[in-house]
Amino acid sequence: MDRNPSPPSSDSEEEEVAAGDSIGNTVYSKHWLIGVLEKLIEDTSKLNNEEEQMELDEELENDICKVWDMSMDKDVALFLQEFKAPDIFMVFLAKSKCPRLTEICVGILGNMACCQDTCISISKDENLGQIVLHRLCDSDSPTLLETSRLLLTCLCQSEVANIWVERIRQNPSVYNCFCFIMSSSTNVDLLVKVGEVVDKLFDLDEELMINWIKKDSCPSAEQPTDDSPDDVPDFKILHCLLEAAKQVCSDNNSEGLEVYMHILQLLTTVDEGIQTIVKSSDRGKETWSLLYNLFCNELCQPDDPPIIVQEQKTLLASILSVLSAIFASQTDQDYVKMGRNLALIDSVIRVLQNMDECEKRSVDSSKKSQTEECEKLEIVDEDFHLKILKDICCELLSNMLQELSEENILEGLKQGHINEQKCSCAFQNLLPFYSSSVESFLEVLRGADETLADNLSKSFPSLKLQA
Repeated sequence: MDRNPSPPSSDSEEEEVAAGDSIGNTVYSKHWLIGVLEKLIEDTSKLNNEEEQMELDEELENDICKVWDMSMDKDVALFLQEFKAPDIFMVFLAKSKCPRLTEICVGILGNMACCQDTCISISKDENLGQIVLHRLCDSDSPTLLETSRLLLTCLCQSEVANIWVERIRQNPSVYNCFCFIMSSSTNVDLLVKVGEVVDKLFDLDEELMINWIKKDSCPSAEQPTDDSPDDVPDFKILHCLLEAAKQVCSDNNSEGLEVYMHILQLLTTVDEGIQTIVKSSDRGKETWSLLYNLFCNELCQPDDPPIIVQEQKTLLASILSVLSAIFASQTDQDYVKMGRNLALIDSVIRVLQNMDECEKRSVDSSKKSQTEECEKLEIVDEDFHLKILKDICCELLSNMLQELSEENILEGLKQGHINEQKCSCAFQNLLPFYSSSVESFLEVLRGADETLADNLSKSFPSLKLQA
């Protein structure tokens, strides 16, 4: 089936719900819903006695899919909870040999978890929680997608997030399952959802993130092997994140790319994360090359309008934050030498130029329309995110300028990565907080192009004494 059937129609007279039979304030019938669940219990008891994988009866599948769609309604979710539906689904999840049934049951639980009361009830059921986590070892992609969606929904509920974090902490197989999916799956929807779960986990619990960073390769017998390569997968978190990032990138999935870049950024917020990136020159180079190529060749290109920086600001901030951390930690490695990365200076300055242009337009816009309070708040929010991006750009740019040799500058001038306009933009954004970096660069620049250095000194008088 390409999609789930629609819920029972509320338009047809023959389907009108009898008085007292409606679920909450909906037009859905309690009698019909209970009948579907009873039929499901009866049929699946037969399916579970079979040794091989089975398929649902088409009519039953249509009906249970209607329940799946209906379960997004809060009243339906509460009724399912009252009818002990999660307990019924728990039995199915533990015993079912029907992948489609497993997917639907987890999907219904995911919908029910969107309701706070049912989410709390589902989350506090330890047996159900363990079975849900075990489903991450499933080989069926649709089931994995729905399981990840259920986990993400629960992790986003502050009342129960800690329950799931602790449950995941105590289940080492979760790490293996996520790593296996990220390193081997080509299902981009699944990769995005798993990435969102990992991102949320790392954001909620730094200690869990550090523990996962420290894990060595540990393939698990629970892992699905139908589509896995003959060689043993490398279950180091960085490798798996990079493989997933490459896959979503090849699919041009901007949502997924943003998720995985943010996870990498979270890794660099702890020493253990930075070390796992740079301790191996190969891993460091692989990470640097992927992010460098994205930033310099895919994002915020010369022919893009300045406003593109607004659309890409979160992604740009994550990528540049990781590049900055690597650059600051590994200036002795060839892959971060400035002779190989002159285009990076050009690209960072382009982002700053675009931000300057957006800032001017934002100021002009605020002057023209100050009557709507919501418009002012939007401008403040935009400025806040752009300020974060600007701070990251300036930190990276200042570090790179200090590493430039006279030979690097001559090559940069020749290739067009460095000129007076770009230097002026860089200086305007770096001064006065990074004056030492600017002064150091200006001194080296004088040896490469004295005229350019003099012109810049005239434009920025505060630098004259150091010239």
